[in-house]
Amino acid sequence: MNGNLDVLKDTGIEVRNGTIKRYIKRNEVIPEGEKVFNFPDYILLPGFIQTHVHLCQTLFRGLAEDLPLLDWLSKRIFPYENNHNRKSLEISAKIGLCELQKTGTTAIMDMGTMRHQEVIFEEMIKSGMRGFAGKCMIDTNGLYPSFCEPYEDSLKTSIEFAKAYHNSNNGRIKYAFAPRFVLSCSEKLLKETYSALSDFEGSLFHSHSSENKQEVEEVRRITGKENIEYFNSIGVLGERTVFAHCIHLNDNEIELIRSKKAKIAHCPSSNLKLGSGVADIPGYLNKGINVSLGADGAPCNNNLSCLNEMRLASLIQKPKYGSAAMSAQEVIKMATINAAEALGIANETGSIEPGKKADLLLMDLNGINNPLNDVDIYSSIVYSADVTNIKEVMIEGEWVISNGESVIYNEQELVSEGKEELKKLIERKNTR
Repeated sequence: MNGNLDVLKDTGIEVRNGTIKRYIKRNEVIPEGEKVFNFPDYILLPGFIQTHVHLCQTLFRGLAEDLPLLDWLSKRIFPYENNHNRKSLEISAKIGLCELQKTGTTAIMDMGTMRHQEVIFEEMIKSGMRGFAGKCMIDTNGLYPSFCEPYEDSLKTSIEFAKAYHNSNNGRIKYAFAPRFVLSCSEKLLKETYSALSDFEGSLFHSHSSENKQEVEEVRRITGKENIEYFNSIGVLGERTVFAHCIHLNDNEIELIRSKKAKIAHCPSSNLKLGSGVADIPGYLNKGINVSLGADGAPCNNNLSCLNEMRLASLIQKPKYGSAAMSAQEVIKMATINAAEALGIANETGSIEPGKKADLLLMDLNGINNPLNDVDIYSSIVYSADVTNIKEVMIEGEWVISNGESVIYNEQELVSEGKEELKKLIERKNTR
């Protein structure tokens, strides 16, 4: 799949030093001594890119069921995040990264948690994952007051992390400043965080907005404005801003996002599970707004597969807009090209083209769950493929998944260690 979404049949690629050098044809003679990987029945895709995930929450999967957003945060997620230590955060990140890679994701933007953010960066580097991450910033928290820190500490520590990790691991890791959302951040924190972007070229401003009607009402009560209107009024809306969700927007907010070239990370599974609503993605795309995809966190999904997000992103719009809306090609573009553009890394990844990094996945569409022809490969991927079809995953020329199994992690050990650390975390939470 190149940048125009063309399907290049009977074609392979040559990879040198982690970069795609050129296309090669199936019958091309390869010089003796070269290492050749031959997958004649597989399809080669750019790795999926998810622009909104929470690695710190993977450990809490299944522990925050059937709750609306603000209760989900105050009764479950904030208390659990507040009780993370380095060890529990480490295993949560490892499990999340392993699952993401197994399901074909090769780049992410992660919103971290308030403490021990260095652990997230360390684990992303060890996993080989490409991505952005940042310490979660919270300096006011009426939902769960003990999960909070002084404004000065939040900003100072975030800048220190940006200095330490932005463009680390040979540029594979970048920083995304991560104020949680309006209800947990002072105006001063939001404004000064956005100002800090200028010191870190290529860094991003990553937050949540307009996810839930109750949240929108609270923001209106506190600020007198809608979410996006408030962000714009304090000067934090721009082309380096990426907002997760954006379900409940008025026409003026949509126009502000379009005119300021801000980006939207659409998380359909999370939005449905929390009962938050269905974002008007066809409308946003028709306005020229960049929309990409994210699984969000494991407790509101409950898995991290981009295939699920693509399928849902297409299907949930069809009852309103008709069966032709949100085509398979459109949602694959959201998971690859759009996402790379949203993160400012379209020169590196998002499509299979010479000069870009070899962030790739190989799928076998000959499973019992797949169509018996290859008339429309894109629809086969979006509507029928699942994790069992993903066989090989490569990031910058290095295999991270081989024959469907992680090259980096022992999954049984992760599960065993995860159960033990979750038990300890729950004990810490219950004794505070």
